[in-house]
Formats: sequence, C-alpha cells, structure tokens
Amino acid sequence: MDLSNLKPAVGAVKHGKRVGRGPGSGKGGTSTRGHKGAKSRSGYKRKIGFEGGQMPLQRRLPKWGFTNINRVEYKAINLSDLETIAAANNLESIGLAELRKAGYVSGKQLVKILAKGSLTRALHVEANAFSAAAEKAITEAGGSINKI
Repeated sequence: MDLSNLKPAVGAVKHGKRVGRGPGSGKGGTSTRGHKGAKSRSGYKRKIGFEGGQMPLQRRLPKWGFTNINRVEYKAINLSDLETIAAANNLESIGLAELRKAGYVSGKQLVKILAKGSLTRALHVEANAFSAAAEKAITEAGGSINKI
C-alpha cells in the first residue's frame, strides 16, 4: 500500500448538489432557491438579528440606562495589598511602577487606594486617588501620600 492507492471509506465522501444544470436534472430553473425574495438572489446574506421581517429583539426592547462620558475608571487597590507588596519586596515606597511589577495594575490604568485592611509599616504611597480613610490610615502609620 502506498499513497497512490489510498481511498476514503465508502460513504465518507458525499458530492454536493449540482444545481442549475437544466430541467432534466430536477434541479434546474430556480436551482432549489424558490421564486423571488431575498434568499433567491445572488449575494444574499442574512443581516445579524434579522427575524424574517418581525421586529428584531434588539429593537423591541427599550433603551435603558445612561453612560456618563466623563466617568473616570480607577483600579481599586486596598491597604492590605500595599502591605503584601511592601513585605514581599521590602519596600518603603510604592508607586505605579511597583504595582505594575507586582501584577496589580496593567497599562495606563488609574489607581485609587482604598482603606480595606490595615497598614503596619510607614510607606510613601503614590497613586492617582485616595479614599479619605486610606489617606488617614497611611499618615497614622507614619507614611506619606502623593497624588499623581
């Protein structure tokens, strides 16, 4: 046996319909597409969400909500996370670079420090925003903050 006499298993290969080959074939004339309508035309492609002329779901449902174009999205970092990073890397100062290196922040994300957890060491923290409670906790632990 070699590549020249290989054949697929019987019934594995099915030939497609040969349409539009005259009336004697039984599939001539309209070539199984029926008469008129969008599906009978060449180049027909169903629109996404098309429901046969019925009003599509995305148009039946009401618009809802509001998107504020001035919203500023922050990545929340807790004091407990700062404590973990500082202890693992023996740091006295934590900024955006250290947070990126530790995998807490990616790209150009803005960072807001929140007060969940506690801080036992004096840290100099740089971030885009701080909650009032986080600011208080950092300064009470003997650290300082710097808003970028």
